[in-house]
Amino acid sequence: MRFASLGSGSSGNCMVVEQASTRLLLDCGFSVKETITRLGRLMLEPHQISGILVTHEHDDHAKGAFKLAEKLNIPVWLSHGTRVMTTRYMPKSEIQIKIVDSHTPFAIDDIQITPFPVPHDAREPTQFVFSDGQYRLGVLTDVGGTTPYIQQVLSGCDALVLECNHDLSMLETGPYSYALKKRVGGHFGHLDNQSAAHLLAMLDNSKLKHIVAAHLSAKNNTQALAKSALSQVLSCDADWIGIATQNTGFDWRSL
Repeated sequence: MRFASLGSGSSGNCMVVEQASTRLLLDCGFSVKETITRLGRLMLEPHQISGILVTHEHDDHAKGAFKLAEKLNIPVWLSHGTRVMTTRYMPKSEIQIKIVDSHTPFAIDDIQITPFPVPHDAREPTQFVFSDGQYRLGVLTDVGGTTPYIQQVLSGCDALVLECNHDLSMLETGPYSYALKKRVGGHFGHLDNQSAAHLLAMLDNSKLKHIVAAHLSAKNNTQALAKSALSQVLSCDADWIGIATQNTGFDWRSL
């Protein structure tokens, strides 16, 4: 199994998870044209994509998913709440919609998937763990805090893509309005570096081969701060911590 990112941040998010001939997109917050261009950077053709999973309805995760699904004639998996809230994105022609129960594992061809609910300011946000039967890739972004169930699901993963959205001090003194600061830093907002590190410290990391900090704020964080927070927990060199950037995401990583 291998995985990569087309881009991560408030201007658009999209990951690819691949096992054998199955290639899934996790979210699609870019236009169809931009998504296809970014797939090309990973040496992927559009027709190779098997389906799309959508975590929640916010523009930077969902706005391109349904038009891409229409163009490629592929299914979209999402929770019922996310389906209700993404009506505005639906194309005129019918596309395949698969409703996910956020507590029930399922499979898409060669990839096993464990969904799990998260606290975020969306209708029914869901994050996912992907597996090929041997290795597990956990993805957690757009979450205001941890829960015992999140810790249970992510413990023992072989790879983690973990939100490090902001530094608390930078957010507090930064350019955002008071209301936006409260939203981002609230219980249904985004993980700050130290909260991400605290969550990481509570997991079984004995199998961890890859960790990537994701969804970094352009105005309220730096790569160095995110790397420092996570590397202290793992007692590793800061450069071992990967970063998912807005412009280029990150290249293929294999398990």
